[in-house]
Amino acid sequence: MTLGELFSGIIEIPEYLITTEVAGVTSDSREVEQGFLFVCIKGMSFDGHNAAEKMLQKGACAVLTEQKLSISGEINTADSRRLYPELLSAFYGRPTRGITLGAVTGTNGKTTTVNLCAQITRALGIQTGVIGTVGCDTGRGLEYSHDGPPTTPEPRRLYQLFREMADIGTKYCFLEASSQALAQHRFAAESFAVGAFTNLTQDHLDYHGTMEDYYLAKRTLADMSKQMVINIDDEYGRHTAEYCRGKGIPVMTTSVSGEADYFAEYVKLEPHGAQFILTCPAQQKSWVAKIPLTGLYNVSNAVQAAVMCHSLGFAMEDVLSAMERSPGVAGRLETIYQGEFTVIRDYAHTGDGLEKLLSTLRPLAKRRLVAVFGAAGERDAGKRPDMGRIAAEYADRLIITTDNPRHEPGQQTIDDVRRGVPRDKDCEEYTDRRQAIHRALETAEPGDLIALCGKGHEDYQAIGDENVPFNEREIVLEWLAAHGKI
Repeated sequence: MTLGELFSGIIEIPEYLITTEVAGVTSDSREVEQGFLFVCIKGMSFDGHNAAEKMLQKGACAVLTEQKLSISGEINTADSRRLYPELLSAFYGRPTRGITLGAVTGTNGKTTTVNLCAQITRALGIQTGVIGTVGCDTGRGLEYSHDGPPTTPEPRRLYQLFREMADIGTKYCFLEASSQALAQHRFAAESFAVGAFTNLTQDHLDYHGTMEDYYLAKRTLADMSKQMVINIDDEYGRHTAEYCRGKGIPVMTTSVSGEADYFAEYVKLEPHGAQFILTCPAQQKSWVAKIPLTGLYNVSNAVQAAVMCHSLGFAMEDVLSAMERSPGVAGRLETIYQGEFTVIRDYAHTGDGLEKLLSTLRPLAKRRLVAVFGAAGERDAGKRPDMGRIAAEYADRLIITTDNPRHEPGQQTIDDVRRGVPRDKDCEEYTDRRQAIHRALETAEPGDLIALCGKGHEDYQAIGDENVPFNEREIVLEWLAAHGKI
C-alpha cells in the first residue's frame, strides 16, 4: 500500500509522498519499523511530536502531525488522534465492513452484557468475536487478558483484531466501549449495529475530572450507533434516552423496576440463577426467561443482552432459549468453593458494584457475609471511602486489603477505604492480598459466605511496573487442598 492509497478519501497529503510505500501505522514509538507511518499524538505523559524526527531517522516513511514541525516527510492534520483509527481501518482493509458490531458502555455490567450477547449468537450458530475486560476472542477461542491491557484495546491492536476476525469469517463482534476509549476516539467512524448503555456511577474521575465529562464520553457511543438499548433505571440512562430521541437515534429502553419498552417482572432470584418474565408492551408479548446468574443487576444485564440480540433480527424465543444455556462469565459472581462455607469471586471494584454484589449476596449467606476487598492504586481516590461505607453496610465482617496498588503504597489505599468504615465495625486490614484471603479462609465459620471483590477474572496483581501472577481461584483451591477441605 502507498501513502496515497492509505490517505485516499481521508485527507490530502503532499504530492511527493503519494507513491511512498507504507509498511505499517502506529502511534507507539517503540513499534516503529522501516516504512511505518508514525502518528504523533499528544498524550498525558508523552507527546509524539517530540519523537517525530527520531522516528524518521529510525526508518519511518512519514509522520502525521498536528503541530507544523517543518520537517521532511511531514503530513499535517487538525486532529491526529481522530485520524489514527481511520488510517488503521484503511491500512487493514476496512475489516469491520463485513462484521456486525455491537458495543456496550457504562460503569458496570459491560463485561457480562457483552459476553451474554456473544454466547447467545454462538448458540444460534454464528461465529462471534468478543473484545473486553476478560480478554479477546476473534472467533478462535478466548485469549485472557493476562497482562492487564485496557478494557478496549489501543487502536492498532483493535484493528488487528478486526482484521483477524474478517480473515477467519467471524460475522458478529460484541465489544466493551470504555469511557477512555470513547474519549480518545479509538474507533474509526464505525457504525455499530447496536449500542447499549448500562449505567453510570463514580469511576475514572482521575481521568475525566468530572461526572459530566465522564458521562459525555460514554454518551458518544449513541452517536456511533444505528440504534441504542438503554437501561432507564439509571438516571444517566434516562438522559441518554432523551438525547437519542432528540437526535433521531432509534432507542429501546429496558428496566427491572418499572415499565419500559422491554422490562422484567416477577423476578425470582436463586443462589445460582434467576428467572423472570420479560414483557414488551408494544408487541403485547411476554416471555419466560432463565439465566445462570443471580442478582437483580444481572437480570438487568440479561435483559439488555436479549434486547440487543433481538434488535439484530433474532427471534426473542430463540434468544432467551440460548441465554438459558449460557455458561456464565468468568469472575462475575463465580463460585470457587461450596462446602461448609462458600467462596465467590467478583469484579466489583466501585461503590456501586460493591453495593449490587453485596446486597445480592446478603440474603444468600447462611451465617456471616465476609467481604475481602480493596481499592486500586493510582486510580480515582475519591470513591474509596464510599467503598468502605457500602461494604460495611452489607457485610458482617470486612477484610480490607489491596487491589492493584501499582506505585501507590498499599496502606494508603487501605487508609482511604477505612475512612468510610464505622469504628465499631468488625474489620481487619492486610497490605498482602494473599494473606487477606488466607485470613478469611482460616477464620471462616460454617455457613459463612466469603466474597472476594475487585479482581474477578484477573490472574495478576499490578505492583509497581509489574503484573505479578495472582489468581484468586488458584489461591483459594490451593489453601483448601492444603487444609484437607477438597
